[in-house]
Amino acid sequence: MTGEALSIEAQILEALTTVTDPELDEPITDLGFVKSVVIDDDVVTVRLRLPTPFCSSNFAYLIAADAQDTLREVEVEGIGEIRVLLDEHHDSDTINAVLATDDGWMGTTGPEARRNLDELRKAVLCNAHGAAMERCVSALILEKKLSPNEVHRLTLRDLPEDKAKHVLLSRRFALGLSMCPNARVVVDDQGNPLPCATSSMQLLRFARCLRISMEYNVYCCRGQPFAGSSILNGQL
Repeated sequence: MTGEALSIEAQILEALTTVTDPELDEPITDLGFVKSVVIDDDVVTVRLRLPTPFCSSNFAYLIAADAQDTLREVEVEGIGEIRVLLDEHHDSDTINAVLATDDGWMGTTGPEARRNLDELRKAVLCNAHGAAMERCVSALILEKKLSPNEVHRLTLRDLPEDKAKHVLLSRRFALGLSMCPNARVVVDDQGNPLPCATSSMQLLRFARCLRISMEYNVYCCRGQPFAGSSILNGQL
């Protein structure tokens, strides 16, 4: 590979460090999702490969589309076209066809394609926020530092300064939710606090299902032990 080609590849990989796994919140370059970067005349072809061919198609498309959008904004001299392809996924053919035509995952075009992708991204982020919220609250309940009857009064100030809180705050920031220390922890996707313990616990039970589903997806993608079934022990 020539020095020029190495420079182009470095620029491409640097740009891809800004594309993250929406559930793990880590760069796809660090996760090993970038299979190859091939430079052929004025065309750059980036091939992605997820750890398992059975990852959710929505999830796989979101990563590939984010990578394609990011690379299209990179100004690399001498490069006229950038292609992103997803390899070895059960829905690769469909996803690659959509990426090539810019039809959008819902089969639309133009602004609708962008709106669909934004809606998909927000849905994933809302799920991630719910999971982070439930994880923080459940830890306090398990440690008997919080009664289920008091969950609706819990504030961000009350949470211990640990990784779980950091993740929750990052999700809230991404959604534009309040970061005030006095803000309630248990809120809906619009940041509205729940009026009582009963409705708060109902929301947390739903969030727990989301979290366990997400942790299972991570388990499938990363091959890590799945701990979801041992968490909460019926508290929620």
